[in-house]
Amino acid sequence: MTLFRSGNMRLRLPVPGSGRFHLSARTGPNRLLLSLPDGWAGPARQNGKGMVRGMRWLARQKLMVFDLARAIAQPRATQSAGQLTIEFAPGTPAAFAAFAGEDKTIAASGAPTGGPRSLPLVVLDPGHGGKDPGTIGKTGTYEKRITLAAGLELKRQLEAGGRCRVAMTRGRDFFVPLDGRVDFARKRQAALFISLHADSAPGARGASVYTLNDRASDALSAALARRENDADRKGGLNIPEASPEVQRILISLVRQETRQGSARLASLAVNSLGQSVRLLPNTHREAAFAVLKAPDIPSMLVEMGFLSDATDEALLKQPGHRAKVCTALTQAVHNWLARQEAGVGATG
Repeated sequence: MTLFRSGNMRLRLPVPGSGRFHLSARTGPNRLLLSLPDGWAGPARQNGKGMVRGMRWLARQKLMVFDLARAIAQPRATQSAGQLTIEFAPGTPAAFAAFAGEDKTIAASGAPTGGPRSLPLVVLDPGHGGKDPGTIGKTGTYEKRITLAAGLELKRQLEAGGRCRVAMTRGRDFFVPLDGRVDFARKRQAALFISLHADSAPGARGASVYTLNDRASDALSAALARRENDADRKGGLNIPEASPEVQRILISLVRQETRQGSARLASLAVNSLGQSVRLLPNTHREAAFAVLKAPDIPSMLVEMGFLSDATDEALLKQPGHRAKVCTALTQAVHNWLARQEAGVGATG
């Protein structure tokens, strides 16, 4: 890191190959986020100088965080000959806040990618809400509150990574019908849809991941799907049962590539979750969840644990445990998006 008399700074990082790099900004406190591809690693912490108070390398998120001592102008990043160069200059708090607020991402070439719509959108769906509390744990824990808290934490972590935009089907305690959740994602042309839950099942404990199939992989998955698909009635809506023929048509609308993308996302999520939290045996399961039926959006439903289990309930009430779950899901999403960008493995 070089500090010039003008107050400007230049940071050079050795980088392998010609992978994609993105630099974005956040406030409260002011910091820059540099996302790096697989194969790069740095020190966990390093002291800075001048405008940069220090640097932190978050290995699981493949993210370098620059903690800033003051506001800076929009930085410039260039890449050549196996080296990434980032140039910093002093700026005003208003200009930095505007840069961070626009959620612009700077590619390694130094050119803005055009604002937030250049990044893929991930829709998060905190289950239940409003007059539908979901499962209520043995000590009175409401599923709708756990899913909302986890959704907000996952949104924070994903946005900090700078690799995607994030929208939530609900950001507070209100009821959203199941088809409204799917429509929300489809109208916004989401790249991924993730529904968060913490259900009830006798004897079950640990996190699990579900993708869509007209035939449930096991009795537990079928029971969970029936329970979740009944959420509209809990919210006061009168939804008639679909005929078997309509059910078959709905399932057939889910294109093969969408199912493959969902399965790949689920596999990545299981691998990440398994490194930090307890898993339900046969962790990736399938069932006919109504909320997963968008025909063109890879989707998964995550049971973060079971509120019917005293140990799971105690863990899910802890922000630290929810953050671990969200970190694992963030890693899975980042890996899925990286494969999508590279054109390999995201849908198969």
